[in-house]
Amino acid sequence: MKPSHVQLWISAESKRGLAASTIRTRLNYVQMAFRAAVLDKVISSSPAAGAKAPRVRRTEASMKILTAEQVHAVLEASGDFRAFVEVCVFAGLRLGEAAGLQLGDVNFLARTISVNRQVQGSTNKAATLVPPKYGSERTIFVPGELTAAMSSHVATEGISAPGAQMFRTPLGRLWHRNNAADEWRRIREAVKLGDDVTLHTLRHTFASNLIASGCDVVTVQRALGHSQPSITLNVYSHLWPSAEDKTRAATSAFMSAVSQSLVTLDRRSNAL
Repeated sequence: MKPSHVQLWISAESKRGLAASTIRTRLNYVQMAFRAAVLDKVISSSPAAGAKAPRVRRTEASMKILTAEQVHAVLEASGDFRAFVEVCVFAGLRLGEAAGLQLGDVNFLARTISVNRQVQGSTNKAATLVPPKYGSERTIFVPGELTAAMSSHVATEGISAPGAQMFRTPLGRLWHRNNAADEWRRIREAVKLGDDVTLHTLRHTFASNLIASGCDVVTVQRALGHSQPSITLNVYSHLWPSAEDKTRAATSAFMSAVSQSLVTLDRRSNAL
């Protein structure tokens, strides 16, 4: 194998539409394998040593966040898929986690959703229920408005057994990456959102709202099911206020308090 072959493979992966970060990860594995082969003297040099991976866009440049108006429009266009969309945007569930949700995972009185499994596979034949990815098991505290919406969905669909799937396709199959993506494209086109707005954008929107509401990184990490806070920061650090923002806000509040005190003192002096 020649270096040009490795570069051609990288180009082919890009043309397939894989994310730059995914291609970089795969290239790392390939390079590790070739380095091991060099150490074992199976080959004299690694053809992947100088391979160039595609550039990864900065998170803040590539991440899409929906506005409240856009979320409203999406929900209105969702039809029978609405409850699925709601748990993605109001509970931050990944596509596979939402697809794997069962009635027993929702505590309507305590207003919590437990993530205990996910759907893996991208076809009707391959789709199966498996444990969630490492560190993703979690209990999410959700508002009463969401559990009320889910209760309505349960009643409409006639779901009664704790082990019954909360969401199934019109033909009774599990939702998976391909058929859920098809349904999302229908919604996206109806609302006239760009092709870069994916179902995962709903999860980003959920995280953005938590951060904008003042939640700290550990709270957001636990809600999203990231195994480490560093993962949350790597993805969403640009959404948190910077040190400069915090300094300005704190000083502004202090100046307002001082100004208010001066006004109060002036009023007392005039009264005397």
